[in-house]
Amino acid sequence: MKNNDKNLLIKFIVNLVALGLTAFLLKGIEINGIFPLVISTILLGVLNTVIRPIFLVLTLPLNLLTLGSFTFVINGMILLFTSQLVRGFEITSFWSGLFGAILLSFISFLLDNFINNLEEKIND
Repeated sequence: MKNNDKNLLIKFIVNLVALGLTAFLLKGIEINGIFPLVISTILLGVLNTVIRPIFLVLTLPLNLLTLGSFTFVINGMILLFTSQLVRGFEITSFWSGLFGAILLSFISFLLDNFINNLEEKIND
């Protein structure tokens, strides 16, 4: 397996686990089964790659005014949009989506750091 393929697979698994943990920890987010979790993770990755940069550019003045905090609102909206497209992935309110986006970012950050530290120790 090529290094890029391996990194993509690791990133997918990290995002899958992070989304699953977010749904487990937050009352307003529910994922009914592994299939909706996998589809939601894939779709969220695509939307974050395609739509998120457009939203960030369009809301740049507001993002500068809030010192980047508005990015969480954008992430929450993308999470809400994903839940509207995937059957079995439900978010009950905007606030659940917003807090879910914050928690998802935090869990992803922790898992990414853990894996990077693990790779450094293996390579040393």
